[in-house]
Amino acid sequence: MYKLKLLPYFLFAFTLSIYAQNGTVMDEEILNSKILNGERKYAVYLPPDYDSSKRSYPVLYLLHGSGDDQTGWVQFGEVLNIPDKAIKEGKATPMIIIMPDADTGKRGYFNVGEWRYEDFFFDELIPHVESKYRIKKDKRYRAVAGLSMGGGGTFMYALHKPDMFSSACPLSAYIGPLTIEQLKERAQRRGDTFSEEEIKNFFEQHNALSLIESVPLEKIKSVKWFIDCGDDDFLYEGNSLVHIAMKKKEIPHEYRVRDGGHSWTYWRASLPLVLEFISDSFHQN
Repeated sequence: MYKLKLLPYFLFAFTLSIYAQNGTVMDEEILNSKILNGERKYAVYLPPDYDSSKRSYPVLYLLHGSGDDQTGWVQFGEVLNIPDKAIKEGKATPMIIIMPDADTGKRGYFNVGEWRYEDFFFDELIPHVESKYRIKKDKRYRAVAGLSMGGGGTFMYALHKPDMFSSACPLSAYIGPLTIEQLKERAQRRGDTFSEEEIKNFFEQHNALSLIESVPLEKIKSVKWFIDCGDDDFLYEGNSLVHIAMKKKEIPHEYRVRDGGHSWTYWRASLPLVLEFISDSFHQN
């Protein structure tokens, strides 16, 4: 009888100990890249029960914006407190979050000339982290999200390789130049020299509106989409056009417009919504 009376107290204490645990962030992890010919840094968030369990976890690849690096989401986006809180409240499933450094001083998330970052992301970064950490390797358990330039990367990665991701959450996304002329002007400012054909091909492969027209519809629909942009954001037009294009194609997606601009205040408020949305995608039938 004495042991039976103690059992509920033991279970209560055990439950409290789990919820008292905190996640872990490491923001100076290094991968030696052959594709990019040098060291690349990334940050990683490990959920509260990572060290006490032996199971594998779903993964979110979370992309920073222009001017930041792999520490942006940690330093300004509170990737530690926000995921911990969402997990403890039962609004998000425990997951691993990978935050790579896209080296914004060069070309960001895409393949531009010798800067083959997209190749690095899929051919080196994903295999590296999914072998180093206990990460589930199926499409169902892999998501991508990002803000601004990283929102553009989110669109491109999920549209280029929809078989890789169960969900994609672009926030305040730069969807690519809206016209070829804008792309030409941007290339000139950077001192890039491309032929007319190269510019046309790059535009078609790095503009979300073009890709929505060219990627097979069933592939796009295999990804769960969550698009979020503030009503005062200077990138609002492009995100609105993507929403309209998806509506016309009858592509299921969540589209959120909240009060706010292009700021960390807005993106910190977006992150709990993203974590809840992708958790639902991880649990889909």
